[in-house]
Amino acid sequence: MSSVPASQTQAWHAEAARLLESWDPVPLDAIMAESYARARRAHGDIVTYSPKVFIPLTRLCRDVCQYCTFSRVPRPGVRAFLTAVEVRAIAAAGRAAGCAEALFTFGEAPEQRYRTAREELAELGFASTNAYCATMAEMVQHEFGLIAHINAGVMDADDLAAFRRVSGSQGLMLESVSDRLCERGQVHHGCASKRPAARLAMIEAAGRLAIPFTTGILIGIGETAVERVASLLAIRDLHRRYGHIQEVIVQNFLPKPNTNAADRPAASFEDLLRTVAMARMVLPDEMHVQAPPNLSFDRFGELLQAGLDDWGGISPVTPDHINPEAPWPQIGTLRRATEAAGLELVARTPVYPQWAAQADRWLASESRPMILRASDAEGLLRTDPWSPGVAADPVRQPPSILPASAETDAILAACLRAEKPGDDQIVTLLTARGGNMETVLSAADEARRVQAGNTVTYVVNRNINYTNICAYKCGFCAFSKGKTHEYLRGAPYDLSLEEIARRTAEAWERGATEVCMQGGIHPRFTGRDYLAILRAVKEAVPQMHVHAFSPLEVKHGAQTLGIPASDFLAMLRDAGLGSLPGTAAEILSDPVRAMICPDKLTTAEWLEIVETAHRQGLKTTSTIMFGHVEAPADVAQHLLALHRLQARTGGITEFVPLPFVHAEAPMALKGLTRRGPTLRETLLVHAVARLVLGPLIPNIQASWVKLGVAGVAHALRAGVNDLGGVLMNESISRAAGADHGQELSPVQIEAIAAEQGRSARQRTTLYGVPDAGQQARSYAAQPLSPLILTAPRARSLEGIV
Repeated sequence: MSSVPASQTQAWHAEAARLLESWDPVPLDAIMAESYARARRAHGDIVTYSPKVFIPLTRLCRDVCQYCTFSRVPRPGVRAFLTAVEVRAIAAAGRAAGCAEALFTFGEAPEQRYRTAREELAELGFASTNAYCATMAEMVQHEFGLIAHINAGVMDADDLAAFRRVSGSQGLMLESVSDRLCERGQVHHGCASKRPAARLAMIEAAGRLAIPFTTGILIGIGETAVERVASLLAIRDLHRRYGHIQEVIVQNFLPKPNTNAADRPAASFEDLLRTVAMARMVLPDEMHVQAPPNLSFDRFGELLQAGLDDWGGISPVTPDHINPEAPWPQIGTLRRATEAAGLELVARTPVYPQWAAQADRWLASESRPMILRASDAEGLLRTDPWSPGVAADPVRQPPSILPASAETDAILAACLRAEKPGDDQIVTLLTARGGNMETVLSAADEARRVQAGNTVTYVVNRNINYTNICAYKCGFCAFSKGKTHEYLRGAPYDLSLEEIARRTAEAWERGATEVCMQGGIHPRFTGRDYLAILRAVKEAVPQMHVHAFSPLEVKHGAQTLGIPASDFLAMLRDAGLGSLPGTAAEILSDPVRAMICPDKLTTAEWLEIVETAHRQGLKTTSTIMFGHVEAPADVAQHLLALHRLQARTGGITEFVPLPFVHAEAPMALKGLTRRGPTLRETLLVHAVARLVLGPLIPNIQASWVKLGVAGVAHALRAGVNDLGGVLMNESISRAAGADHGQELSPVQIEAIAAEQGRSARQRTTLYGVPDAGQQARSYAAQPLSPLILTAPRARSLEGIV
């Protein structure tokens, strides 16, 4: 195919001429104002960039573009290709610098022109440059966790498909739809692969293969204004057909010494601004418009005002090998310029959030795990190395100079008036960044002061996980043991009633007022087993408050006895059950539950059992697990479901956000989840919970087992008033890979509060004041005796044999 069909070219040119005619009378400032408004409506107040490392696999190329300084001819004693050792060194430096993208770029198919390239490829064991690149990309992704973005020039569908398996995205600059630029004397003369038809055909092939793609135009290389806009229209039409073009680069030509185009005038900055604005006006809203910041003469703010919403790939490690004379701006410089324009600079992966969210369509199975692990809840890059459960202390990002938006201020004002926000408003708060985030956290802390006071509360309790044998297959759980879980931490156990009683008595002697009991759903348990466990506790220490049995355990117990959940809850209550943990909630969104716990309770079942418990006079806590595969909208849905429930019953004592601990979770080990929430997301969930639920549920708790002591300190400034329990023998988070200790003493918990300028006091499970004698015992507690993990025993359907 040597040219674009004449009819298509004529259509693009005709539409471009009409558009230019309508824009010509309009001042550039007015065009930019409209394009800026479109960019903000489409992409909000964030501007993205990709921290990348540049891997120039070879500088040889079959083409001879008149303006290029990247390609070289073979040189004696100089290798044609980077070796695997050299690629690893570049990738290692990129990973150490926080890069997420490995940009593979090189001269196109040099083996078709140079014998040196063919011989060196044969020595390396490859028939083509593309085959070698695919292997290097796979190596970099596997060994360093960097997501490959591949710019390999024009290629066929087979090579595109091969690259799709080892990369997150690919790219090819269209440059121009002008065949005229391939004529003698023009910049693309002698470059067969620069013919518009060849480039358009490859971009279309990428669309058919569902490859997230980057393309763009090069301005100032001899094209006319009509050809410039026609090129944008061609890109638009390809995207309309396949939906695969993530971003369009508007790159301005700058003449380079020692090239045939050295005397050609550079594209003016006004041309760049006008073209960026036109691109935003012409292209569909979901597409991103980018211009290289190192070619913008440091006039960053004007480009942003023209409608740019992405700065492209920026490397803290390697130069721009295509434009070596133009160094990358420092990220800090770019951030300050972006914030000065009233916008927030946010890092991303090579796969934009809209495409990452549809992973089944756009991503090969080999690349999905890396992109998930590198992403936050919005599909942007997680720049925070901290994850829940890890020993490393979280570090807050420096505050932004940006104030909160009017929208955020209005939502917060309504929340502080105890008005229930809507789904979209909650999502706005959960996704706050920069100044918006700081304002949300401050508002939550003020709401905490009003609703719960300045005292930090906690309970002296003991966890008794009576069995880790479970018939369910929750993808996030590393605690339970079943046929598929033998490789996870710990052996199966099933505590004897004597051991449960012993632990209860020991806890009482150490000052506990509560035992918290949960376990796996043992396939041989019946409701009688739960009643027997409850009796064992109450017979050992009648005064002990029993906080036990999640809604899932209640459902299981009721079903095995063939009675309604309400009747079983009444039996438990009459046998001494004091309250229920509101766990097994995970996330109250059935599409997400279908991914992480498909055989567990539905949202409606969980809510029904909790409400039934409240009707039976039993208080419950409430929880959420977040940071796995859910989106902010799912968290909003969860909060509103709890708000509606509490408004009906008033039976929830506290809300406990539980950040997902990924280290040993089965789904995470398979690469199917994120690495837990970021610190920003964790603090926002606590803060937004305070703002949404606080008027009805005044106690918002932070889990020190998930967050660690340093994380809890941050949470205490984000709306939290309760630190849960001292947790003798915490097992579930530890099994999931949490590094934090098994128990915090009252002295330690009170020291955490004191460091934040807050007092602390012990409470009972239901927020009363513990007996003075018990409090005294808690401060003088002796070390715990060794645990006895009773091996699994024979059981009958009537309960323990």
